[in-house]
Amino acid sequence: MINHWVILAVYILTFLIGLPANLLAICTFFKKLGNKPSPNDILLFNLTASDLVFLLFLPFKMYEAAAGMEWHLSQTLCSIASYFFFTTIYTSSLLLMAIAIDRYLGLVFPFKYRLLRKPLYAAAGSIIIWLVSAAHCSIVFITVHMPDQNATLPKTVCYENFTEQQKKILLPVRFEFFVVIYMLPLLICIFCYINCIYILYTRPRITKEKKQRAIGMALCTLTIFLLCFLPYNLSHLVGFSSNNSPLWRYYTLLPSTLNTCLDPFQFFHQIMDRLHFDSRLSLRRFIHLQHLQPTS
Repeated sequence: MINHWVILAVYILTFLIGLPANLLAICTFFKKLGNKPSPNDILLFNLTASDLVFLLFLPFKMYEAAAGMEWHLSQTLCSIASYFFFTTIYTSSLLLMAIAIDRYLGLVFPFKYRLLRKPLYAAAGSIIIWLVSAAHCSIVFITVHMPDQNATLPKTVCYENFTEQQKKILLPVRFEFFVVIYMLPLLICIFCYINCIYILYTRPRITKEKKQRAIGMALCTLTIFLLCFLPYNLSHLVGFSSNNSPLWRYYTLLPSTLNTCLDPFQFFHQIMDRLHFDSRLSLRRFIHLQHLQPTS
C-alpha cells in the first residue's frame, strides 16, 4: 500500500520551498538577461523556468495524493498535468547536461570557445532540449487516451493501472527514456565534471579556493542526477524487465520533486562566485591604480 500522506507532505514541502526560491531566481534572471547574459545564464534561466512549470502543475499531484492516490477529475486534465509534470523532469536533466558541457568546453578550450560562445547558441540549444523532452513525453497522451474496449467504469486513477495493450507501448518507451534521456546525459555529466576537476588540479595558477568551488558545483550537479533522477528512471528499467509498472514508482517521484528546491542553489552559487570574482578584480585594479599614482 502507498502511504499517500507521506507523498502529500513531500509535495507540500517542495511547493512551499521551491516556488519562492525559483520565483526569486527567475526575477534575478530577468534583470541579468537585459545585461549581456552569458550562455550559462540562459541555460540556468531555462532550468529555473522548467522548475516553475513543474511547480505550477504540482498542485494536481497534491490533489491526487490528498484523495488517496485517486483521480476524480477528467482524464484529459490528467494527461495534461502528467505531460507537463514529466516533461519538466527530463528538461531539467538535459539542461543540467548542457550546463556541464558548457563548463567543460570553457575550461578545456578557454580561448577558442570564448569566440564561439554566444547566447544565441545557448537559446537554440535550450529550445531543442524543450522539444526533445516534450516530444518524448507525448507518450502520456497516447497512453491515457488509448481506447479500452473492456472498460465499463470510468477510471479513478491518473496514469496508472495500465492495460496489457498500453504496457506494450508504454514500457518500451520508458526504457528508451532510461537509456537516451537519462543515462546518456548522466554519463556526459560524469565525463565533463571529472575532466574539469582533473584540469583544475593540474593548473597551478588556479587558486585553491576556486578549485574547491568548482568541485562543489560538480558534486552538486552529480548528486542531483543520482539522488533526484536515478530512482525514478530505475523504475522504468524495472517496469520494462518485469512487464509491469512497479507500485513503489510513486515514491521514486519524490526525489525528482525535491530537485526543484535544489536547482536554485546552483544559480545562487554562480551569483556568489561571480560577485567574489568581481570583487577580487576590482581590488586588483584599485591596487594597480594606487601604484600608478605619482608619489609626492
